[in-house]
Amino acid sequence: MTPTPLLLTVPEAARALAISRSKLYELMSAGAVRSVKIDGARRIPVRALDAYVASLMGSDEVAA
Repeated sequence: MTPTPLLLTVPEAARALAISRSKLYELMSAGAVRSVKIDGARRIPVRALDAYVASLMGSDEVAA
């Protein structure tokens, strides 16, 4: 059984959000999606994607 990754590459994260890589870079630049750098490689924590999607749903939405 393969463990669930904690960090995604930019293309993987873009696919997960069903957006383009360039749109994801825009969101990261605006601070809407957090990312980390590891030896020059940009990675997006899965939790950052969850937080971004939750913010899109608004504070009145209850997570399922």
